[in-house]
Amino acid sequence: MGPEFKAAGTAQDGTAEPGALVQRKRGAAFLFRKLYEQRYLQVMALLGLIWMIIFNYFPMYGIVIAFKDFDIISTIQDAPWAGLEHFKAFLEDDNFWNVVNNTLGISLLKLIIGFPLPILFALFLNEVRSMRFKKSIQTISYLPHFLSWVILGGILATWLSETGLVNELLLGLGWIDKPITYLAEPDYFWGIVIASDIWKELGWSAIIYLAAMAGVSPDLYEASTIDGAGRFQKMWYVTLPSIKGTISILFILAVSGILNSNFDQILVLRNSLNESASSVIDVYVYQVGIQQGRFSYSTAVGLLKAVVALILLLLANSVTKRLNNTSLF
Repeated sequence: MGPEFKAAGTAQDGTAEPGALVQRKRGAAFLFRKLYEQRYLQVMALLGLIWMIIFNYFPMYGIVIAFKDFDIISTIQDAPWAGLEHFKAFLEDDNFWNVVNNTLGISLLKLIIGFPLPILFALFLNEVRSMRFKKSIQTISYLPHFLSWVILGGILATWLSETGLVNELLLGLGWIDKPITYLAEPDYFWGIVIASDIWKELGWSAIIYLAAMAGVSPDLYEASTIDGAGRFQKMWYVTLPSIKGTISILFILAVSGILNSNFDQILVLRNSLNESASSVIDVYVYQVGIQQGRFSYSTAVGLLKAVVALILLLLANSVTKRLNNTSLF
């Protein structure tokens, strides 16, 4: 009993016994055999990993520009150190509060209005029994997602002009007395941005929730039917609790991206007349970094934004983990 036990474990001096070596060799052989069987998948994953390292991690070296006085004449190594001067300059900039206010205002309204709408849309679409009608609605709703903001921006500019569709409709209904140039009025800009973003992404965002609803067990619906639940009760007590994990994950990602105001959309719709309402962080970084050539300053602004986004991600992840035990990590 004693010698056999030692053969399968370790010796008194801590060295591995032959039994343990055999187990390790078997484990290594099994690992290599699995890797060989999955060699094509492993190669695909390896290529993706290499791509991510080259294009996502190597460029992170450029973050040091935020702590230097960099210009296009000198290299990053030769640029003198500036410490936190660029961060301090942004916090003391006259445009700081306007930029932050516009960014948070647009993003929070998108989160409050735009986040629940795809869930509601998916819930009601999931209750449609006619597959032909359901597919038609899906196709119509997510078609705008495949159009760029350059195209949609041109459409919106035409619709919202003084002689556009919106003014003609409102004048015909008698709701306004004279045409309004909506894109020239800062008071209308936030509403235009939020409504157009919902129009473009509503159907596409609902696809994820529809996929999650497809995985809900039919037994739950049958049990609720036996209990006398109606359609709305099934949606509230069966469907929503079953997809709360998906909702939580997407909510965490949405909160972490709250400082992102969709640069393409804002850049297409903004002009000199609505500048007071359309100056967001992404546009500000573009103007300062690309147009004015202040690379270190714009990098500092972008890095500060990334740090805040990381903090928001950790907070949202912690809150959702405590509330419903669902988190990214």
